[in-house]
Amino acid sequence: MAKITLDNLAHSYLPGATREEDFALKELNHDWNDGEAYALLGASGCGKSTLLNIISGLLRPSQGRVLFDGVDVTDAPTAARNIAQVFQFPVVYDTMSVRDNLAFPLRNRGADPTYIANRVQQIARMIGMEEQLGRKARGLTADAKQKISLGRGMVREDVNALLFDEPLTVIDPHMKWELRTQLKSLHHEFGHTMIYVTHDQTEALTFADKVVVMHDGRVVQIGTPEELFERPDHTFVGYFIGSPGMNVIPARVEGRTAHINGSEVPLGHGYGAPGGKVEIGVRPEFAELTENDGLPVKIRRVEDVGRHKIVRADFFGTELNVIAREGQEIGPDMTRVRFDPARINVYANDWRIAPEGGQTGPTGEAA
Repeated sequence: MAKITLDNLAHSYLPGATREEDFALKELNHDWNDGEAYALLGASGCGKSTLLNIISGLLRPSQGRVLFDGVDVTDAPTAARNIAQVFQFPVVYDTMSVRDNLAFPLRNRGADPTYIANRVQQIARMIGMEEQLGRKARGLTADAKQKISLGRGMVREDVNALLFDEPLTVIDPHMKWELRTQLKSLHHEFGHTMIYVTHDQTEALTFADKVVVMHDGRVVQIGTPEELFERPDHTFVGYFIGSPGMNVIPARVEGRTAHINGSEVPLGHGYGAPGGKVEIGVRPEFAELTENDGLPVKIRRVEDVGRHKIVRADFFGTELNVIAREGQEIGPDMTRVRFDPARINVYANDWRIAPEGGQTGPTGEAA
C-alpha cells in the first residue's frame, strides 16, 4: 500500500492551455492516506476519470507531480506503479476460463501455484463465481465478465493501490450491493489504498471512508459522508448529495438573520454582512411545514416514498423541498416552511462561510 500525493496537479487536453477554463482538471494538492478508501464523486465530465488515469499512469498531467510514498512517479509507466485498475466496462480474456482470468496477474508475477489456487478460490467466492471457474469467459453475460474484471483487480494482495473507474455500471442492482459490501470487507481485511470513481452518491457514501466531490474539474470538498451532509462546503455538494438535495435560497444576511423576500429567517450563528452572491442552504430533513411561522409557500405536490413524504413547494419561484414524517398529516393551512436555525449554512459566491469568530479556506474548511 502507498500514500499517494498530488502536488500542484492540473491537466488540460488542449495544447498551450493558459486559462483556468481550458483545464479539465484544475490545480489540486492533496494526500491520499495509506490504507484509506476514497470515492471520487461527481457528474459525468467533471474530471473524475482524468484524475484516476493520472494516478494510474495512463495519463501524464500537464503540470504537477504524482508521488507514491514520497517517490515521484509522474513519468513512471503503469506497470512500475504496482497498482490494479478496474474499468467501467469489462476487460477479460475470452479464450481463458474464469479461473485462468483470475489467476493471470498472479501467474504473471511468478506466484506459488498453491497460493494462486487458494487465492483464486477465495476471490471467486467473493464475486459469486465459484461454480463457473471452469467456464470460458466467452459467452458469459456482461455483468459476469465485469465480476471477473473486479476479481482480477482484487486478486493481488501486494498492490500499492486499487483503482476502480465506475466498475458497477453493468452490474445488476442486487449484485451491486453485494459487491460494494465485498469491496468494503476486502478493504478492512487487507488495508489497501482504494480509490473508487462513481457518479452514484449511494455507491460513494456506502463504500468510502472519505468522499472527494468534484465539480467542473475542481475538487470542491473532501470529507466523510456525515460532513458532506451536515456542512456542504459548496452549493454543488448540497445539490448533489441527498435526495432531494439541499434547498438553496438567495438571501441578504445580517448577523443572525437572513432576509428573504420580505421574510426573516433566524440563523443559529452570526455572520456579519457577507457580500457577493449570498444564499442560505438547508437540507429538506431540517425543514418543516407550519401554519403560521416561516416562509410562505405554495405546495405543488406531495410524494409518499414509503418511509417519509417529500413535499414539493414553491417560494417566489424558488423550489423548496420538505421531508415530512410518514403518517404526518399535511393540512390545507400548512402553507409555511420553517427551518432549524442550527442546521442552516450560509454561502457567499457558492462557498460555505464560517460563522463570526472563524475563517475559512478555499474549500470552506477552517483556516
